[in-house]
Amino acid sequence: MSIPSSPYAAFAALLSSAGHSVSPAELHGLLLGRSCAGAGFDADAWLADAAQLLENEPGDTVRNALIGLAAATATLFAAPVRAEEIVLKVAHFWPATALSQQKILEPWCAKIAAESDNRLKCQIFPAMQLGGTPAQLIQQAADGVADIVWTLPGYTAGRFPSVEVFELPFMTHNAEGASRAAWAYYEQFGQKDFESVKPLAFHVHDAGHIHNNKRPITRMSDFRGLKMRAPTRLTNRMIAHLGATPVAMPMPQTPEAVSKGVVDGYVLPWEVIPTMKLHEMTKYHTEMDASQPSLYTTFFTIAMNKARYDSLPDELKKVIDANSGADFSAAIGRAWDESAPAARQQAVDRGNQFHTIPASEAAEWVKVGDRLAAEWVKEVSGKGYPGQEMLDTARALIATHSAR
Repeated sequence: MSIPSSPYAAFAALLSSAGHSVSPAELHGLLLGRSCAGAGFDADAWLADAAQLLENEPGDTVRNALIGLAAATATLFAAPVRAEEIVLKVAHFWPATALSQQKILEPWCAKIAAESDNRLKCQIFPAMQLGGTPAQLIQQAADGVADIVWTLPGYTAGRFPSVEVFELPFMTHNAEGASRAAWAYYEQFGQKDFESVKPLAFHVHDAGHIHNNKRPITRMSDFRGLKMRAPTRLTNRMIAHLGATPVAMPMPQTPEAVSKGVVDGYVLPWEVIPTMKLHEMTKYHTEMDASQPSLYTTFFTIAMNKARYDSLPDELKKVIDANSGADFSAAIGRAWDESAPAARQQAVDRGNQFHTIPASEAAEWVKVGDRLAAEWVKEVSGKGYPGQEMLDTARALIATHSAR
């Protein structure tokens, strides 16, 4: 006796031996059609429909085979379909070894992966690996060249005037509180400026300091004749008000400029300096007295392409939203605060010289900051912004959140 070579052939033989002229394919087609119409896989209803196609009531053997066919098909329909994995391209200008990637971006990417059941993943492109310049990063996010970017709005001078207020001198005391304040401030004053992207965080770095190779800076007159690198429009204006010649320059270009003598010095927070090996090519470091606010800080954003965010399923949008905003901003600021002592120690260990501006001398510097703030209020008010209200609100928010 021949043995059917497949389950299909065995089912066909069973149907034929029971006097049914219908093929297994016809029965399966009926079953799928019922499912697509919403009839489901209820056994009794399925057997009633199958009997009409078979033109008579099936015997027990055929009946059991039909129930088995329905059960197998139902299992296939119920099998979970693996959701698409979405890879987000994340671009920034820092080296891959920097705090920004190691302590912030990589943990953030791991967190959204875990909370999305690995449906959201990141591919990080440090050091401008997607091309362009640091000043172009925000536009890369707007255009979709990158899905997420980390950058300084101030690299594109004049494009984001609302948030420049955080870069005025002597505004902040610590990065964590000021970063939480930055998000609250954005919600009140910055949404129009950032309408081309979806912001995920706004933050500032810890206290910025003065570093140079020419001479110790212990008073404002020591700035005369120095060429000093600064990152943004307002920090360059601060350098000019202090008496030096400002040189606008993104951070990645600074080491080469220092090594070649293009600039005599620069302003930067501590964390960046060993990352760029600047402590190895710098002699003098000047800090404000601990009782004073930070000389300056710089305002950053992590921003996402709006179309990319809008294309996400609702459950993945919730993952992004849960890992964005005030808490994320404050966490970034806290990481900067915590990084400063170890970074500073590397300059100490090299025997570099440190100088502190005492409170008595700092009072004159604060007056410079006040003049610059007044100029900024007048300038942005002329562009239709409520300049004085923005300055007062920023100061109040920073004071509130820094006191926690």
